[in-house]
Amino acid sequence: MDFLTFKSFISTETLIVFYYIGAIIMPVSIWYLLVWLAKKYSLLASSYQHSKEILWDSLSKNHKIKIIAAFITTFLFMELFWRMLFEFLIAYMQMRDAILQTPIH
Repeated sequence: MDFLTFKSFISTETLIVFYYIGAIIMPVSIWYLLVWLAKKYSLLASSYQHSKEILWDSLSKNHKIKIIAAFITTFLFMELFWRMLFEFLIAYMQMRDAILQTPIH
């Protein structure tokens, strides 16, 4: 009951599990979802393929490299932000636990 009324917090181990779910499982799941949607809806797949071909063919090699580098950099920054968010949450939980365990004089 304390968990449901927010008198007790989620444990650090639970936060670590959610970190890995968000960092690894979610990007892979989203990729598979997009592939599944493209296979299920042929109009979506053909429109995506046609647009990709037009755009990719119109770009120079230098622009293609820049787009790929920007995508990789953005993905890595998202992963870094996700990690920092969970490090903050875990540090908060550890500080809270230390404060609650400190005897009051």
